Amino acid sequence: MLSIFILIGAYRYYAQLAERFGKTKWHYGLLAIAVYLGTQLFFGFSYGLYQGISDPDSLEEVNYTGFSIVNIISWIISIAAVYGVYHLLERKFVKEHMDKPSMEIEKIGKENL
Repeated sequence: MLSIFILIGAYRYYAQLAERFGKTKWHYGLLAIAVYLGTQLFFGFSYGLYQGISDPDSLEEVNYTGFSIVNIISWIISIAAVYGVYHLLERKFVKEHMDKPSMEIEKIGKENL
């Protein structure tokens, strides 16, 4: 249930970034969902592989419901990945925005004042 709220927040976070720079909002919203779920899957598979190698008998006692330390850590890592990709995109968009010719024309007019 908590993952759904995180996904909604990530979608809106990326959609606001896209709207600010004139991009398609739902494309970047879906990117946020893909980053979050991809990180969750990668962490889950990595942890499962670690558990399978270190203690094969523990795989039969896995409980997929409820809160655990592993779930909380995976949420934190996934949120950090979403946040990191957001800042990479933001830097890219700011750089693209500054490279537009219209911005250069506005700078020329300001330099003569």
